Amino acid sequence: MTRPYNFSAGPAAIPEEVLQQAAAEMLDWHGSGMGVMEMSHRGKEFISICEQAEADLRELLAVPAEFKILFMQGGGLAENAIVPLNLSRAATVDFVVTGSWSQKSRKEAQKYAAEVHTAASNEADGFTTLPAPASWQLSRGASYVHLCSNETIHGVEFHELPDLKALGCDAPLVIDFSSHVASRPVQWERVGLAFGGAQKNIGPAGLTLVIVREDLLGHALPICPSAFDYRVVAENQSMYNTPPTWGIYMAGLTFQWLKRQREGALTGVAAMQARNIAKAQQLYDFIDRSPFYVNKVAPHCRSRMNVPFFLQDESRNDAFLQGAKERGLLQLKGHKSVGGMRASLYNAMPIAGVQALVDYLQDFERLHA
Repeated sequence: MTRPYNFSAGPAAIPEEVLQQAAAEMLDWHGSGMGVMEMSHRGKEFISICEQAEADLRELLAVPAEFKILFMQGGGLAENAIVPLNLSRAATVDFVVTGSWSQKSRKEAQKYAAEVHTAASNEADGFTTLPAPASWQLSRGASYVHLCSNETIHGVEFHELPDLKALGCDAPLVIDFSSHVASRPVQWERVGLAFGGAQKNIGPAGLTLVIVREDLLGHALPICPSAFDYRVVAENQSMYNTPPTWGIYMAGLTFQWLKRQREGALTGVAAMQARNIAKAQQLYDFIDRSPFYVNKVAPHCRSRMNVPFFLQDESRNDAFLQGAKERGLLQLKGHKSVGGMRASLYNAMPIAGVQALVDYLQDFERLHA
């Protein structure tokens, strides 16, 4: 049976090859007599899984040696608290607010940082553009600058990370890359810490990735729980407490799948970036040509991962979603806070799925225009 195309924003589609391998290994991982969910996290079997996953992630994202890779729990929402608990030093933290997720991050940081300063915001235009870095009002001596590099709900993305040093700022840049991790390379020379929930591009919900520069370890506030102290987690190779073993295993399978991807002469994340650009362009091009649908985000900062769009006549929304489901196009309803539709085009979404969506958009328009 042909599987439907799942456009969920997260938890999101997982590559079919990964699901098939996990199913085959469910009861017996590599002749161990145990499934991964039954293993001790300190046993040699799981240690080998975790070490391989970390090595593959470091290779895929070209993570420099001076960065620690941590496998944690709690998702992006928990990191909104864990980051200031580790990095704020009870001082000022700067936020660039570009949508719902950076709004939530700013609100959470207010519980721990001495001062939370909004260095820039695009709220006045409905989160449909991005504030130019040259216009940011950065604080002198800030502990860090927080940026959500892809806003899943509003569909804006920083395709290039800002160079804080060029702006005269010495604070480390913290990025929430939950919804574009592994979809494109990371400019690590501009980043101090990157975090993200795995449930969009990496695997099932439950695992959180934190990639942090070593010099940022060891500055946690006294109230920071030990299990959330980046230094403690790093010193214990992510095994201070029982980690999300199944999530790490599934992430590892996804990393291996990513390493096998080819797009012309490109491999791995570079291949995915080229593929993701093509997928997003195909969908945006159709929406822009159509008088029936609209995307409100400025073209230069449109997300390649999350494409929000609206029917010009929103009384047809229910009929649109029902028809999509009948065509095997699932979870296209937009976030409740903004309405409309949203198609998430993460790495696991093939170009054939985007073509199927464009064909349906065209057919629905023809029937209802």
